[in-house]
This record gives sequence, structure tokens and C-alpha cells, in this order.
Amino acid sequence: MTPHPNGPDGHAHGHGHTHAHAHGGDTTPTQPDWEALAEHLEREAELNVPFLEEAAAWLHDLTGSREVTRVLDLGSGPGVSTTALAHAFPGAETVAVDSAPGLLERARARAAREGLASRITTRSAALPDDVPGLGTAELIWTSNVVHHLGDQRAALETFAGALRPGGVLAVRERGLPTRYLPRDIGLGRPGLQARLDAAEEDWFTAMRAELPGHTRTVEDWPALLVAAGLTPTGSRTFLTDHQAPLDPVARAHVRGRLERFRTGLADSLDAEDLATLDTLLDDTSPEGVLRRPDVFFLTATTVHTAVRT
Repeated sequence: MTPHPNGPDGHAHGHGHTHAHAHGGDTTPTQPDWEALAEHLEREAELNVPFLEEAAAWLHDLTGSREVTRVLDLGSGPGVSTTALAHAFPGAETVAVDSAPGLLERARARAAREGLASRITTRSAALPDDVPGLGTAELIWTSNVVHHLGDQRAALETFAGALRPGGVLAVRERGLPTRYLPRDIGLGRPGLQARLDAAEEDWFTAMRAELPGHTRTVEDWPALLVAAGLTPTGSRTFLTDHQAPLDPVARAHVRGRLERFRTGLADSLDAEDLATLDTLLDDTSPEGVLRRPDVFFLTATTVHTAVRT
């Protein structure tokens, strides 16, 4: 399992999203093909590096004087979060855990590029079942992963069981929908992104209902952490703000998100919104996202933490 980007692309939702909650361009709520989404996942995670670094620094402060010798990044994806954690905890072995071999390979390559190959290891594991075999850690990070597991409460209990006494579990889940266009873009009916959000929420609900062992849960994350036997230590929301005009890499990412919305949510959108998306995806049009000057990337991501006492 990997965090996903937010949006119908296999987030978001995250892995991003993150998370995006229709995945892989499918029109039915199935689990995404993480390998096919590797480039998208890595690109979105790189856009979120400032948030990841800030969150890692906050977790470092939360652990206080306790020595952190091992960190588990559950659902690590391409390893962008793993390297942020490794930089924040230089005395620890940081373990990237994912079920997709291609993503773990990207994590190893990133660790090598950043001079962290000696401190970052990778483990192939299915979540949550394989967590007991991973060993224990003083810090466990999981990003946009729990909502892909049928019984979210039981998953958190399993994750909590891998904490050493005094260890911290950090759960990145939800926040605010990503925004990248003004409310009125001069095309079609204003409010396109709000309608995409609504369609995505319906997709997300259907996706969760089809998960093996699906159990409906009130998504009060601090309360779920208490139910897992932990003591909450605070939640924080981090802003990712890339202002217009976007650089080419970020623009390409926004275009990819819109393309997955166009494919994955087509049955939920009216003809006018589909025509608007087609114009936004037209790379030759001055109104397309690759050329228009008002495209930005703004999102707020929430991380919930708790300690094993």
C-alpha cells in the first residue's frame, strides 16, 4: 500500500491522496495500480517536500529527548517521505515499507541520490497484515494509507502494536481539497473544482464500501488513536502553497490530475463540465492548464499524532 495523491488517480489523495480518490483512471472504485502511478506519486510528493520536512521537524520535537533509533514509513511509495524522515532523525534506521516493488526501487534510488543509502532500508509488506513482521520502532509514519484499508480502527491498532514504549504514531489523513484554479476560470459554469470534489467524495465512499472487511467508522482520527490504545499528542495542518504562475513540472502535475478526473469521473459530470475539462487539457489552447497564467497549487494536509505510554 502506498500513499496516494488527492484526486481520481489512485490519492491524494496523498501516497496522494497520498489519496485523488478515483484511481488509475478507472470508472469503478477499485484499488489503484500503484506501479502505474509511480511517476505521478513521486511528482506530487516532491511538490509537498516543504510540508514533509516541516512535519518531520515537528515529529522530531514531539519525540523530545527520547532516542529514536528506528522509523517505519508505512506505505512509503517512492520514498520522498522516507528521506525527509531520515534527514530529521539522523541517528535512526528509516525503513520504507510498501507492497509495490517499483516504488521501493524508487525509494532506494532516492536514498542513494541523497546520500542516505546506509540509513534507509526497504521492506516489501502488505498492510496491515504484515506489520507485526516488520519489528518495532520509536516512530511510525503513515500517509493516506489507512483509508485504503477496510477496517481503519483495526489497522491503527495493528500499527500501534509496532510502537516501542514512548513511541509516536503519526497518521496523515485528509485535510482540505487541493485547489489549482480560480472559482471562475472564464470557461463553463463557475465552481468546477467544487463539483469535482463532490464527485470524488461519492467515488471515495463507493471505493471504501468495496474494500475487503469494510467497516464504517467515524473518521475522528484522534478518537481512533485513543481506541488503538494511544494517547493523542496533537494534530497539525500544513500548507503547501505553490503560487501562480506554476513552473512546468507543477503544471504537468496539475494537468495529470485533471486528466484523471476527466477519465475517472466522466460518468458523474455533466456535458458542460466535461467540455471545460477538455479545454483545460488542450495543450495548444491559451486556456489550457499548460499555458494559462492563473494555475496554482494549494492544499492543506493534516497529521494526527499519538504516543504509546
